[in-house]
Amino acid sequence: MTEYAPTELANVLKNGLLSFPVTPFDDSFAVDENTLREHLEWQSSFDVAGLFVAGGTGEGFSLTPEEASRVSSIAVDTVRDGVPVLGSATGNTAQAVASARAAEDAGVDGLLLLPPYLTETTQEGLLAHVSAVLEATSVSVIVYNRANAHYSAETVAKLAEKHPNFIGFKDAIGDIEHLARVRALNGDRLIYIGGLPTAETYALPLLKMGVSTYSSAMFNFLPEFALDFYGAVRAEDEPKVNRLITDFVLPYLDIRNLGSGYGVSIVKAGLKAVGRPAGSVRPPLRDLSETEQERLTALISGLAN
Repeated sequence: MTEYAPTELANVLKNGLLSFPVTPFDDSFAVDENTLREHLEWQSSFDVAGLFVAGGTGEGFSLTPEEASRVSSIAVDTVRDGVPVLGSATGNTAQAVASARAAEDAGVDGLLLLPPYLTETTQEGLLAHVSAVLEATSVSVIVYNRANAHYSAETVAKLAEKHPNFIGFKDAIGDIEHLARVRALNGDRLIYIGGLPTAETYALPLLKMGVSTYSSAMFNFLPEFALDFYGAVRAEDEPKVNRLITDFVLPYLDIRNLGSGYGVSIVKAGLKAVGRPAGSVRPPLRDLSETEQERLTALISGLAN
């Protein structure tokens, strides 16, 4: 497996499409390791710049620490050379530190640091939380600007100045003024990743702000489409991007918006639709209804026509 210095990993990630593989479960909701390996082999056979395992689409919020470590280890052993594997860290500070160390022990190339659990906090608290994780691991870390983890431009700059292994800012809030401030203050010191669901919808306008890449959930079941869309974005082919959004992305969003948590559920439904089932989502999420599944399957089938 390739070892990446922070600047090397950042350069790889910012210049290609990223994705979060699902975590397959069997009928008893245990991690289906064989299906996970098959899925990771398939995903990494494409020209993807990085795979983030045990993350949001991978239902990392439902995995035990042992399961998350195991998923990371399987990914490191399975994903082809040349495709970085990134794990995740979450929970309170002690838990995030522990999960970061476990992911590093599993051999990941980097980490996505998810928001701390439940509580609201201050910028000083976020600075201390992220710093603790960055100091606990030597692997590169990307922070996820989402929910209660809303990092000010100044907090991001302090982290960037102090920690060489802090390489990226992933945004799922979509505050354009805030993103402009973060980008203006930190410049090329960091990479900027689109993390709004579904990221394709916002990819072209954010590219113009320096957000050169994004994480594509639909890459899980339509990798060719996702890569074609990303290529159109990077080429700033606005007519093609708009056509793909109109023909597929917006109807896809119509289904996704039918239920809370469907941003994850619809991805596993997509895998079922293309003949690569990865089991059900774990509670408290739920699968699409039969009617919703049929609607998604028909939409996906229409891409071939």
